[in-house]
Amino acid sequence: MDDEGTRNVRGSSAGRIPSPAVPPPPAAPPRVPPPTAYEAPRYGAAPVEPPRTRPATAPPAEQPPPGAPVDAWLRTPRPPQEPGVWRYGYTPPPPEASETVSDRSLLVGALISLLSALLLWALWRNGYLPYRLVPLKLFTPGEWWNPGTSGGPRTIEGRDALTVYEAILFGLLAYGCGRIGNFAELFRRHVTERGQPFLALAAAAAAGLAQLLVWKETLPVVRPILVLVASVAGGEIYQSQTVVNVIYGLITAAVLWPFARLGRWRELVAARRGGGSPPPRDVAATATATTADQWPDLRAAGWTDAADTLTAEVRTGRMNDVDVARLRHAWARAAQRPDRLPPLAEAVLRTGGAAAPHPSGHRDLPRRTARHDVLTGQVRIGRCADDPHNPYVRRGTGLALDPALLGTSLLAVGPPGAGKSDRLVRPVVEALALRALAGQAAVLAVGGTDAPLGPDDAFDVVVRVGHPDSAHDIDLYGGTTDPDEAAAVLAEGLVGDVGSLDSRRAATVLAQLLGPYRAAHGHFPSVPELRELLDGAPVALTALRATLEAGGHQAMLRELDARARQAGGSGDPAPVLADRIALLDRPAFAGFFATGPDARPFELRALGQYPLRVRVDLPERGHAEASRLLARLLLAQFTAITAARTDTKLFACLVLDDATHTVTAETVRGIRRLRSVNAGAVLALRTVDDVPEALHTPLLGAVGCTAAFSGITTWDGKRFAEAWGKEWVETREVAQHTVFADQPFTRALHAVRKLVTGKAVTTDAVTVRQVEKERWSASELAYAVPAGHAVIRVTTVHGEHAPPLLVRLDG
Repeated sequence: MDDEGTRNVRGSSAGRIPSPAVPPPPAAPPRVPPPTAYEAPRYGAAPVEPPRTRPATAPPAEQPPPGAPVDAWLRTPRPPQEPGVWRYGYTPPPPEASETVSDRSLLVGALISLLSALLLWALWRNGYLPYRLVPLKLFTPGEWWNPGTSGGPRTIEGRDALTVYEAILFGLLAYGCGRIGNFAELFRRHVTERGQPFLALAAAAAAGLAQLLVWKETLPVVRPILVLVASVAGGEIYQSQTVVNVIYGLITAAVLWPFARLGRWRELVAARRGGGSPPPRDVAATATATTADQWPDLRAAGWTDAADTLTAEVRTGRMNDVDVARLRHAWARAAQRPDRLPPLAEAVLRTGGAAAPHPSGHRDLPRRTARHDVLTGQVRIGRCADDPHNPYVRRGTGLALDPALLGTSLLAVGPPGAGKSDRLVRPVVEALALRALAGQAAVLAVGGTDAPLGPDDAFDVVVRVGHPDSAHDIDLYGGTTDPDEAAAVLAEGLVGDVGSLDSRRAATVLAQLLGPYRAAHGHFPSVPELRELLDGAPVALTALRATLEAGGHQAMLRELDARARQAGGSGDPAPVLADRIALLDRPAFAGFFATGPDARPFELRALGQYPLRVRVDLPERGHAEASRLLARLLLAQFTAITAARTDTKLFACLVLDDATHTVTAETVRGIRRLRSVNAGAVLALRTVDDVPEALHTPLLGAVGCTAAFSGITTWDGKRFAEAWGKEWVETREVAQHTVFADQPFTRALHAVRKLVTGKAVTTDAVTVRQVEKERWSASELAYAVPAGHAVIRVTTVHGEHAPPLLVRLDG
């Protein structure tokens, strides 16, 4: 790639796209074949060289799964769901069942209903039920029956009517017995849930028993049917043996049909013939319809050739999920300016899935440790536990994060070893890096040298502060040329955590020095020079004054005079600023933070212009205070730069693996403004006490997503419980009262019962009421969250939110 002379120079200006931090050698064939031609990306007008190849890696744990075609991944449904639900292949849970009846009660109820039905039928058949023939006699001629209410049939027609009447009553009795005895639930629980082939065998056995009872005329089925056929077609129809055989065959089939449906014989036979599960029903539909893998947007716009090319690339495996997301985004951006559509279509015809590439030329990450759905931008964090705290519809569903949630910023709190870095921070960084490769996001990941933020070749820029081999540097002034703006951000980074010092006064002191120095030299001072100016070194101030006088900068001379008058007074913040800047004026940082014409550090403003992947390694072990100062400075620069940018189409996100002593009152206000400029921040803390006490409530109110990991203290749990609020729940209170009998016989029964059970006879008084209760109490957060779990609450930038959910982290 054309680096415009920045190769082998520490840093890159905001106006240029930085080269990859560590270009991987082409030691092995890449997973995605490189294209033969290359189209200039729409992030800039100048063409760049073809993308570099990368060594092949092991199959990652990602979406689409290894070996699965991208077209099947594209066709997988992603229905809209509540915030945080993993949408890839989501299937809604079955309706919540009410309190289930025990197997013993179910069996006893079925047996009692069956015995009652048999008793009732026996009483009916033996004539013990009075007035049993009255309904039938009301709808049939009187000459068919003998006199009296209990008189039987007199004619053949009466006997036939009685046969049909008994069959109808038997059917009603059987239906009522099945409903009252809940035979359907008994069959589902003890037969259907066992699956095939037990289900088919049980249905076959029941069908054989039913056939035996039918043809033995124990069940009134054959004779009523023969009577009905004779009454409709005439009795002469039975003179043909063929007709009789057909009727018997139909009766046999009618008896077998419900058992075949219950046993699912057809599905079993189809599975046996096909050697596996039956084919899906929507195969024909997907073969003819214009599915997602056929690029319907391009076809609708008339670019059929480009759509055919991409369809072939997808189905032959020459495209991955990142290519699909990148080209979809490029097409959406080009559709806003019609003059860009023909060049993009031409690039697709030439290079296929390699068109409109990322400036680095990479088309995937070297390795993924989490499950990603690049099409929706989601990364799966874990699975909601089957816990009473979680709503029923969320139990067992995956929990995922996406830019719509990260745009409200995320605060994760947990002790060391709880899994913040491995199970939350790194998956989020990976998801943002994949989205950056698709041209839709920019990510700045900040952590220690041992923080698991990803390998070097997964980033475009890697800044190793204090490491002599670092190819890039940090600009302490954020790339701005305004002294007041640079002073405000630098003051926030230097003394923002000092509660007794007003950062606005510190910014005024810095502006009084930065403005004159820039007017005199054309750039801001380096760290040693700034330290001398803050210490009030006479040599440095005299030289600066002489340069200003020679250049005729009268306004800046007045600024310098004002600084000289305020120096040494009570409450002067200059000594504190000098002590803090001295943390960066160490031999380990020699050569860093340079500002002269030869120094070209990486400017944070580039994150708002290009889809960059940047990682900053801080020297936490030997220089803990300096690392916290730099992290605080980067957070202040990020909030200031993202709030000032005019084009907010690119999602920008800052990820701090350790935000200890980095949050200040000004950065909390900046975090609150991020969601309105399509940006977000992810802050990880060991405890909320790492933030000044006055900022606990503002910080929890500024972020929309919070995560409490297992092992937090009750003090931290109390703050989360207050932030998550309360909900109305239904409580049941049961009070037992002893029953005192008045009658002698009742007292005797109670005495016998107490002798047998050992307990007095009591009655239960149940009180049900609605009370307001904390969603998660401080004690539950401290002691009831298992290891490897976290309680996570998410909110979207549009205001939709989900309750705090207990999540088992995937890791």
